[in-house]
Amino acid sequence: MRVVSLVPSLTEAVAVSAPGALVAATDWCTHPAGLGPGVVRIKGTKNPDIPAILRLRPDLVIANEEENRPADLAELRDAGLEVLVTEVRTLDQAFTELERVLTAVGRTSGLPRWLDEARAAWAAPEPIAPLSAVSSASSVPSVSAVVPIWRRPWMVLGRDTFAGDLLARLGVVNIHAGHADRYPRIPVDQLRSSGAQLAVLPDEPYRFTADDGPEAFPGLPAALVSGRHLTWYGPSLAEAPAVLGAALRAALC
Repeated sequence: MRVVSLVPSLTEAVAVSAPGALVAATDWCTHPAGLGPGVVRIKGTKNPDIPAILRLRPDLVIANEEENRPADLAELRDAGLEVLVTEVRTLDQAFTELERVLTAVGRTSGLPRWLDEARAAWAAPEPIAPLSAVSSASSVPSVSAVVPIWRRPWMVLGRDTFAGDLLARLGVVNIHAGHADRYPRIPVDQLRSSGAQLAVLPDEPYRFTADDGPEAFPGLPAALVSGRHLTWYGPSLAEAPAVLGAALRAALC
């Protein structure tokens, strides 16, 4: 198989599970670190180098309905390439789609160990809220949170997002989960007055840091979390509950 990946998390999944299959990946595909010179870089997820992809004559292009533009995928299909498009809005969907992708790229020796480890890690993750947070109306400790993913303008996680599902499984209730939009723009003053108990600040797509983000939420605990563990679906899922949980608990201490 000759595979082009337009999704960083799928690049990692294929690279570690079907060695040698990848012939190209985006500039944003940072894991695994040793992709090597044999993997051609074809620009970004939103502006892939279509002519370069066509010259590689891949057997398959793997993409995602959220990360990649329909027009680019249509152009690849019109040129005769097979394009597999994933849809991932929940953890369960992620597992299903990963199996589909790995089968499509020629993984012939069964499912990789990391996928089994990821399922086990997420089977019963430790909630991040202390037991004292359990209310009489719920048996699961939870903390309400705003989850910005961008600033200038401020954007947050809304409904039906993979990251929101992961947080919910850890006991973090996204305060905007019922919003009509998946990634609504909400002024920061409204975020501050939302009643949230926590601000969750990932380092991608916007790179929130200790000096860029927490100051916007004075008096509110801010958890700086790994965007790869919050938004990627691939080998990082196996360690995501522990990595995210540690960052969230540290902010609440």
